[in-house]
This record gives sequence, C-alpha cells and structure tokens, in this order.
Amino acid sequence: MSRKNKKQIFTNIEIIDAGAKGKTIAKAPDGKVIFLSNAVPGDIVDVQTFKARKAYYEGKAVNFHKRSEKRTQPVCEHFGVCGGCKWQDMAYEHQLYYKQNEVVNNLTRIGHIELPEVTPILGSEKQYFYRNKMEFSFSDSRWLTLEEVQSDQDLGDKNALGFHIPGMWDKILDLKACHLQEDPSNDIRNSVKKFAIENHLEFFSTRNQTGFLRTMMIRTSSTGDIMVMFQFFKEDKKNRELLLDFIAESFPQITSLQYVINGKANDTIYDQDVILYKGSDHIFEEMEGLKFKINAKSFYQTNSSQAYQLYKIARDFAGLTGKELVYDLYTGTGTIAQFVAKQAKKVIGVEAVPDAIVAAKENAQLNNINNVEFFVGDMKQVFNDSFIAYHGQPDVIITDPPRDGMHKDVVEQILNISPKKVVYVSCNSATQARDLALMSDIYKVTKVQAVDMFPQTFHVENVVLLEKRSELSN
Repeated sequence: MSRKNKKQIFTNIEIIDAGAKGKTIAKAPDGKVIFLSNAVPGDIVDVQTFKARKAYYEGKAVNFHKRSEKRTQPVCEHFGVCGGCKWQDMAYEHQLYYKQNEVVNNLTRIGHIELPEVTPILGSEKQYFYRNKMEFSFSDSRWLTLEEVQSDQDLGDKNALGFHIPGMWDKILDLKACHLQEDPSNDIRNSVKKFAIENHLEFFSTRNQTGFLRTMMIRTSSTGDIMVMFQFFKEDKKNRELLLDFIAESFPQITSLQYVINGKANDTIYDQDVILYKGSDHIFEEMEGLKFKINAKSFYQTNSSQAYQLYKIARDFAGLTGKELVYDLYTGTGTIAQFVAKQAKKVIGVEAVPDAIVAAKENAQLNNINNVEFFVGDMKQVFNDSFIAYHGQPDVIITDPPRDGMHKDVVEQILNISPKKVVYVSCNSATQARDLALMSDIYKVTKVQAVDMFPQTFHVENVVLLEKRSELSN
C-alpha cells in the first residue's frame, strides 16, 4: 500500500510574523503553525506544505493573493537561490523590527527574564557591501536552474565560482555579482573565473574529490588592506604561479596574496600551512587608534563598522572607572579586551584557540597595551578556582561565547565568583536567554541592546548587562 501523501494546500493564508532562522509564520486552518521561507509578514498566500509534524507544518507560498507593504525589491539577481540574504525582499526597517522582536521574545519566553525598558535595535549604516570577509568555492558542477535542466541545448562549461546552494553540499551557485563586499571583490572573483577557464585550470569536484582550484577567500579592511587566499587541492607549480601572478599584476592593490595546498576531504584551513606568495602575511584593522593584525586564520567580526558599535556598547555597559579587574571570556583575538583596557586596571582574556591567543598577544604588543594578559585552554577547565585565586577576583566579567552559549560549568563558576557586573555579548539570543535564566537568582538584567551586524539576514547580536541583585537593593 502506498504511503499517504502528507502534502496539503491551504488557501488565503496571511503571514503574521517572522521567526527563528529567517522563517516566516502563519496559522493553518487547523490551528497549527506553518513555517515558510519564501514569504514576508503581511503577504496573503496559498501554501503548499512539504512537512507535517504534530504541532506545525513546513511549507512554501505557491500563489500570492496580496503582497505585503513590508516588501521591497531585492537588489541581487541571485536572491531566492543564494542562501546568503534571506530577508532581502523585506524593507530594512521591518528587518530591524523582527530582529528586535526575536531578541525580546527569546529573553522573555525562554529565559523568563524581566526586562528593563528595551532601547531600539542599533541598525547598520551600511545595508549592503558591509562584509570584510567572503569565501567562495570553485566547482566543476554548477547549480543548474530547472530551465537549464530541461533544456536540450548545450550548456557549455559547468564551472562555477560562488556559494554553496543551501542543502546541496556539492552544488555551487555561479555568482555574477554579490552585494555583500565592496569592490574589488566582485572584480577579483570574476577575473579569476574568466582567467581559469581561458587557461583550462581544473575546477574542484566535491563529489569526486578531484581538480585543482578549490576555494578563494577575500578579506578587506577599513585601512584599505586587501588579502586574497587560494586553496588548491593539489600542487601544480606552473598553474599555481600562472594564476597568482595574474592576480598580483591585475590587482596591485592586493597587499597580501597567499595560498594553501589542501588535499584533505574538507576545506577548513586551521590545520593547514598558509604560504605567503606576495606582500605581507597579514592585514590590519583599526579601531579608535588600536591596530589589529589579521592573518588568514584570524577571527574578526565581519562587519567592521558595526563591530565598533558593538564593542562601544559592551564597554559602556561595563561602566569601567580604571580601578576594575576585568575578565574577558571567549576573548578570541583579544579585540574587546584591548578595546576596554585603557579604562580598566587590568584585563585577563581566556580563549580555547591557541592561534587566537598568539594573535591577541601580538596585537597587545603592537598597541603598547601592558595591562592585559591572555591565556589559552578549554574555558570550563581553565576558568577554575585556582585560576581565580592566582589572577584575582574580577569586578567585571565580559563574555562573548560562540552560538552554543556558555558551558554550564562556566555559568556555575561565574555564579561562584559573583562579580558585580557581567556583560554578556551574544550572537544567539536563544542560548543567551538559557544562560541568563541560570543566573537570574543572583543577577538582574538591567540593560539590553540588540545590534544588527548582518543586514538582509535574520542574524542579530545582543548585549545584556547583568548586575547583582544584592548590590541593586543597597
């Protein structure tokens, strides 16, 4: 007996909200929630479901009866296929509204946090061309449109240089123009592809693990530096030098040209040797006179101007007077630690990635900052009683964990130490809310500030100030 088809069609459904991961929300006639990825709040649509669960459906809009006033015309020709800018069809002021709404909902519903008056989300001055880092993949099997698949015509070469299609690990969208990184990013990418095809350089096959050209990373900075790094699947000195020399001659403004020979199954470079071909092995980012040296493996916030705003908020929430011992947990390359150092007595930074701590120490030396110390190790192991006893009881803790939030042992240690203030910077307000709930008996949330680091996407950063309830009652 054939399996019953779970797909249904619901007609004249109004999209009522936007939720997590960029999905929009509607209600089915039976009362269940419907999650959609191709509609905007205010649209009235017919929905075809493709997944049914006990409490919800997942579906897509297949017919539009009314288009929302919140809509705007996407600027990118790749919108709807590329997964990078899922909200490009929603006007920016509405993007900000739903981002702030998500933060408030997560803190109140997940964390059951009693919020102070919430200040409006800080929007980005740049809504396009704001990213300082982009990574592109080569493929000998580009993603084909339905029309191309059904066509009887010769499609020519199927090489691509662009982004992975969401949910398709071996298909790459061939980008014509991307609106996320300033030029010469598009010029470099398009020139590389054209040159590679003209010179018969092999594009990588993810499925077969063959080919030559694997990935290309472009980093830019507010100082005008440009880094380009290629990953080659195998060494081919003649063709490698042919491509690198072409790029160096065509784009003399590139200040760092590097490459990696990576023959392993995945294209992560953290365990690979990065080889300098021309220029410097790093670029610089600058913030309030501080310089930060960034190499090919460095983490740095990908929206430089909004990172500055984010760090100013964290520093303001900390309320430093020059007398405080500050712990900066998950310090990364020590950017926040150095940014607040001139207003603190001393800052201790802790991070699990050894290369990041090496960079943090180099940057501190570069900036002549003498009141910071950096330590490497697993946070839940390093951040222990003996560490506190040796380095001192912090007055303020700043924590900026990854998307998964803080380990419960780290939260427990913060509660044991019980500093006067905790400034919690998060890229995931859901896990932030979970951690705040664990701290709510001792700490009260007194300030909340959401920051939009990634316009045209559903991602949002949030900064929270926690103050000891016992101090507030005095």
